[in-house]
Amino acid sequence: MTGRACPACGGPLAAWRRAPAHEPGAAATHLLLRCSACGTAVTAGEPPTFSAAHEAGAYAATGAPRLAGAAAPVLRAFDHRRLGLLGDVGPGRLLDVGAGRGRFVAYARSRGWDATGIEPSRRSSAPFVEPVALEAFAPAAPYDAITVWHVLEHVTDPASALARVRAWLAPGATLVAGVPNLDSWQARVAGPHWYHLDLPRHRVHFTARGAATLLERCGFEVVRVEHLLLEHNPFGLWQSLLNRVTPTPSWLFHALKRNARLRPADAVPTALALPLVPLALAAEAAAGLARRGGTVALVARQVQ
Repeated sequence: MTGRACPACGGPLAAWRRAPAHEPGAAATHLLLRCSACGTAVTAGEPPTFSAAHEAGAYAATGAPRLAGAAAPVLRAFDHRRLGLLGDVGPGRLLDVGAGRGRFVAYARSRGWDATGIEPSRRSSAPFVEPVALEAFAPAAPYDAITVWHVLEHVTDPASALARVRAWLAPGATLVAGVPNLDSWQARVAGPHWYHLDLPRHRVHFTARGAATLLERCGFEVVRVEHLLLEHNPFGLWQSLLNRVTPTPSWLFHALKRNARLRPADAVPTALALPLVPLALAAEAAAGLARRGGTVALVARQVQ
C-alpha cells in the first residue's frame, strides 16, 4: 500500500507492519505505513469516529481514575515540568489544546498564568476548559504560549491543526508540543506491543525528527527537543514490555482508567513486574540522554 504522503515531511509512505488494537477485547490489528525519509508512520484505513475514539473506553467520562488522590503529588510534578518547558515566557495568556480534564490548566492558573483550555470530548467540567473542537474555536485575543500535549498524534492532518494554532499565537510566542517518539528505544524494543501506538486512536506516529520537520514546515522554529520526560517515558517502557506477556494490552493503564476488568492473567504478571519500575526509570534516563526518549517535547517559536 503506497501513494500517500507523510504528514510530517511529505515523503513517501509504504506498508511497514501490523499491530494490535489498544482497547481491551478488540481483536483487530491495524496496518501501519512508514515514511522512508523521516521514519514517521501513519495508521492506515479510515479513522474511528470521534465518539468511539475519544469518548469511550479509557477516554470515557467515568469519574476520576483509580488512585488519582494518591498520584496527585506526582501529577503536580509533571505539570510543573511541563510549564517549565516555557522557560522565561510569561506568566501571560496560555491555551492548552486538548486539555482533557483540565489538570494542567488548573496548575498553570495557580502559577499566575491567564490559562484556559479547549477539549472537544466531555471529560472536563472545569469552567476554564471550553468544550469545543479545534476547528470551531475562535480566541478573543492572541496567546503568549500554547501547549499541544499529546494531541497531534490523534489527528489525521496535523499540519492543518498547527496552522490554526499558529494563527492564535502572538508574534514570537512559544509553542510546546508533546508527542510519542517512534524512534525511541522503547518503541524499537516493544515493536507492535509499544504502549504509545494506542491503535487505532493514534493516527500519526512521529519520530522526533519528523515532528521537528512538521513544525518547521508549519512556520515554527524549533528551539529545543526534550527527551528526558518522567510524565510518560518510564511508564511507557515498563507497560510496553509487560504488554508482551499480558492478554489485555496496557492492562494497568486501562484498569486505572476503569476500562478493564480484574483478571489474574493480567493482574498477576503486572504485580510481579512492579519491582522492575526502577529499572524502567534508569533505562529511560539513559534513553533520554542518548536522545531516544519514549516521548519528546518540542519547544518552538512562531517565525515572523
